[in-house]
Amino acid sequence: MSSGSLVEDVRAELAAIAPRQRCDRLAELSALFHTAGVAHLRGRGAIDLHLDLGSSAAARRAFALLAELRIPSEIRTYATHAFNRATRYQLHVEGSDATLATLAEAGVLDGEHRPLDRPPGRVVARSCCRGAYLRGAFLGGGSLTGPRSPHLEVRTPSLAGASFVRSVCSSEEVRVKVEERPSHARAYAKGWEEIEGYLLAAGVVDAVLGLEERSVVAEMRSEANRLTNADHANLVRTARAAHRQLDAARALQTSGALESLAEPLREAASLRLRHPALSLRELAGLTSPPATKAAMQRRLARLVELAER
Repeated sequence: MSSGSLVEDVRAELAAIAPRQRCDRLAELSALFHTAGVAHLRGRGAIDLHLDLGSSAAARRAFALLAELRIPSEIRTYATHAFNRATRYQLHVEGSDATLATLAEAGVLDGEHRPLDRPPGRVVARSCCRGAYLRGAFLGGGSLTGPRSPHLEVRTPSLAGASFVRSVCSSEEVRVKVEERPSHARAYAKGWEEIEGYLLAAGVVDAVLGLEERSVVAEMRSEANRLTNADHANLVRTARAAHRQLDAARALQTSGALESLAEPLREAASLRLRHPALSLRELAGLTSPPATKAAMQRRLARLVELAER
């Protein structure tokens, strides 16, 4: 699974979650505006807002959410100036009295209709609301890369917004870090445990199961490779040792020194000469009486030592 398909799968699953309670809708809407919202002051206290989103799934979810809260909106698209000319989606909202009242209830605006850097704590007072807020935050400003060097982050316009995401995560026992950049701030996590914790708190299940399955497969593959490499290394060491033992037995036999050795050493040399490819345990089983693997190893090592002299 590529990073692109991974983040799209997560966004699609998040966008498919439709909260039934008003408090959850308000929390999700709050997060969308605190990560992707822009306010426009039109004079005489009038204000309009829009959401700027990077995916069609997020735009459809935001449009449906606004409709559920009786907030009229209009979707517009534009192409970015980047080399790939990606399409982005804007949902424009006119600041009617009813709309501004709902946005104030959601903690997007204060009582005087001024934009807030972060919502009041009441917006995420319940666990379901915190999950909804994390869901909206990812749809509005989230990104996810992996499987190598996994990284999840939620961008916000201000440090206060990123710190609020961190506090919501902390309440759900998920650890994320916060960093301020020149153009934005971000709450981020780099380990799969923290990333999966965020996604589960936001309501993602299928994508997390996919991540866990991939993690298990990767771990099994890594273990298989480790065992294969270890077996290969053992075979190489065994083959090299057998080759040295065979050379030593041949050298001692050629020089006539083999006949003067003790019977166990002569027997070990004879067995190695007759069975160049057998393991130490197999050679030990052919001695009379049968020897241990350690005893056979000592005898052959002694032969190598004598031959090298």
